[in-house]
Amino acid sequence: MPLILEVTPELESQIRSAAAQAGISPDAYVLESVTARLAQKRQRSSKGNRLSQTEADLLQKINRSLSQIQWMRYRTLIAKRHAETLTPEEQTELIALSDQIEEANSKRMGYVAELAQVRRTTIPVLMRELGLQPAR
Repeated sequence: MPLILEVTPELESQIRSAAAQAGISPDAYVLESVTARLAQKRQRSSKGNRLSQTEADLLQKINRSLSQIQWMRYRTLIAKRHAETLTPEEQTELIALSDQIEEANSKRMGYVAELAQVRRTTIPVLMRELGLQPAR
C-alpha cells in the first residue's frame, strides 16, 4: 500500500538537497531516513532509552570543538584574509587554527566510524542521525 505524504515546499527542498548530497533519489532518502529513525527508536527502547558508556564516550569525543573564542578568532582571521588585510603573524595564527580544526575533524570522523560500528550502521546514516554535515 503506497503512503503519500504532503510536505511544505521548504521541507521538500531540504529533502531533495540532502538526497542529492547523499547521491540517492528523494524517495530513497526519505525511506532510508525513516528506516534509520525507526531502527534507532527500537534500539533505544530495547536499551531502556540509555546509551552505553562506549556510545556516550564516543558522542562526547565527536562533539568536542574549539572554544567559542577560538572560533570567533578563526572567523575574524578568515574575514581579514578575504579582505586582504591579514598580517604575516595573523597568517601564521590562521594556519595554526586551521591545522587544529583539520586534526580535530579527522579525529572526530574516526570516532564517528567507531560509533557506527558500535551501532551497527553506516557512517552516512549515523551522520544524518546525528545531524552532522560534511564540510563543503
